[in-house]
Amino acid sequence: MSLLTMILKMSEGLGKTCAIFFLTLWFSLPLGMIVALLRMSKNKIISSVIRFFITVLRGTPLMLQLLAVTYGPYYLFHANVSRNKLIPVVIAFSINYAAYFAEIYRGGIESIPKGQYEAATVLGYSRFQTFMRIVLPQVIKRIMPSVTNEVVTLVKDTSMAFTVSYQEMFTIGKQIANSQTSFTPFIVAGVFYYLFNFIVDRVMGRIEKRLNYYS
Repeated sequence: MSLLTMILKMSEGLGKTCAIFFLTLWFSLPLGMIVALLRMSKNKIISSVIRFFITVLRGTPLMLQLLAVTYGPYYLFHANVSRNKLIPVVIAFSINYAAYFAEIYRGGIESIPKGQYEAATVLGYSRFQTFMRIVLPQVIKRIMPSVTNEVVTLVKDTSMAFTVSYQEMFTIGKQIANSQTSFTPFIVAGVFYYLFNFIVDRVMGRIEKRLNYYS
């Protein structure tokens, strides 16, 4: 197999890699905020339950969570494994990353001085208005470096979808490497991931510069 043919074949899986990446961000970023707010709840039962689930998701391998979400329903309830493996893959990724984003959000929210909440109350702002107009813009600015790190990690973690035989880029590269007994597909995959991360890093950098308005 020529190098060009190999690149074209692996490019077919790149679209599925991008699907995992963008869908995971689409679901995990807002879900992470919900989890963070529940984690900060004054209700100790809710807070404790959410904290437990966060520790489980952060303390166990993403690979194990992928296997659990994909094949768990079959072993537990004898339900059919989804034919479209993108669904369980995105669910597992989204839940996992929501746990990490939740802790990032929580750290950002708790870093805001309480005096700002008190000042907003004096000015007649409701709790929702205070959060959306005063707290959230500052939180986003402060957590951007940490969020960027997680987003970069997500690009590389998409390769873990090969554990459930989802035909993304790395899975196809691994299949070619096995059939051709060649290391070249892994080099090609590495170049793809590097370029993907390079673009992501540039985009996130531009977003950070725009948020300097809130400095």
